[in-house]
Amino acid sequence: MVSAIRHTTPPSCEDIVDLAEAALGAMPEMLREMVRGTAIIVEETPDEDTIEEMGLDSPWELTGLYRGVPLTQKSLGDVPAEPDTILLYREPILLEWIETGEELFALVRNVLIHEIGHHFGLSDEDIERLEGE
Repeated sequence: MVSAIRHTTPPSCEDIVDLAEAALGAMPEMLREMVRGTAIIVEETPDEDTIEEMGLDSPWELTGLYRGVPLTQKSLGDVPAEPDTILLYREPILLEWIETGEELFALVRNVLIHEIGHHFGLSDEDIERLEGE
């Protein structure tokens, strides 16, 4: 079981990718089909341009980011300039993991679900409301 993995060293980017892929694999098939073609990439931290673009004070504030055109804004005739991408940021995820004590698999799954929500065109407020229900 993925959630039972115990790490003796800080999980690598590859470890986070493995957790994200396992989390995606555990989601309903209909949801997986709707995000097919969306790349999941793990980076250490957001870059300076992303930090500035998002108006953040620190790279540690952002655990994930959806880049692309939400499904609600896509048209069949659109030719995407770049593929839709979900970025997961390893160091902020690990910091939250340490600070909260939440299981790493659950934390990665929650970040992934949050970013998939953006893929569907949901705002942060919409996602938070759904998470609270």
